[in-house]
Amino acid sequence: MEFTKVEPAYTSKDGCRLIWEGKNDDESDTVILNKKELKSLVEILKKDIAGRVHLEDMTSSILVNSDVTQFTLQDHRQLEADTFELQKKVLEFVKIPHEPKYVYVSSKEFYPSVWVRKEKKQTGKKFSPKRTPQKPSLLQTILSSKPEKKDKSVNTDVFKIFATRRSTRKFDKAKIESWKIDKILAAADTAPTAGNFQGLKIFYIKNKTTKEALVEAANKQPYVNAPLVLVFCMDPSRVNLKFPQDILDKFSLQDATLAAAYAQIAAAGLGLSSIWIGMLDEKKVQTILGTDLRPSSILCIGYPDKKKPPKSRRKLKELIEVIE
Repeated sequence: MEFTKVEPAYTSKDGCRLIWEGKNDDESDTVILNKKELKSLVEILKKDIAGRVHLEDMTSSILVNSDVTQFTLQDHRQLEADTFELQKKVLEFVKIPHEPKYVYVSSKEFYPSVWVRKEKKQTGKKFSPKRTPQKPSLLQTILSSKPEKKDKSVNTDVFKIFATRRSTRKFDKAKIESWKIDKILAAADTAPTAGNFQGLKIFYIKNKTTKEALVEAANKQPYVNAPLVLVFCMDPSRVNLKFPQDILDKFSLQDATLAAAYAQIAAAGLGLSSIWIGMLDEKKVQTILGTDLRPSSILCIGYPDKKKPPKSRRKLKELIEVIE
């Protein structure tokens, strides 16, 4: 593993992501620092001295030495970085302001919710820090959160959601609550992916002009201009598996499709309706979004103009073929 670069953080413009990549095998690793951690690390690197940054769990830490910086992380493999390279890249990174980089945080990445504990001077008494329970991740917090007011439209019975879900092509103009949008995005993040590499990216479209442009790119389907519009794109570069490119592309397409399905089911459970758009001009969508990533689908979500019962489906015996 070799430390390679510094990127903007996932949740805050004040933190950063430290990236490692494998030399001989296809693997990578990431440590995400928040504002306080990054500030503490920068102070040590600016002074060109040895030092340690302690993380909130009181077990994980970053030890900066003159030649090598060691990242000892709880329940995670130890990582190392050449101190000169780390110093150069981190100090270059903090010179300019950065916006959050909306990328997925996988279970392979270490991102503690941290505060930095300053070293206390030795006074003869052994310093015994009080241990603080490790905080849940942002994803866990969103998924377990409940609305301030009881919402009768919310349904947690997944089988009832399957039985009653229906696509809609006409949405009410009512604004979707932000906590519901958070849950939909979090649900997409939990979808299974090839090797857990999450070979996809979701574009959350807020801009009205962009939505109107997507209508044109999606065969002029007017319902694409919905209260909530999510564009699911393939990102095979994230799938670090040793397979031919066509297989990696297939994995990425499956990843994006599953994420969209999870988001759609979550929306239904939150009393919302949706329509899955697969007919789209890929090149036009890429131009609109300013990306080279191939779009797989557009998911349009909102409150239905009228609630309708689910459409009838073909009989299960016509769908299933049993091979004894």
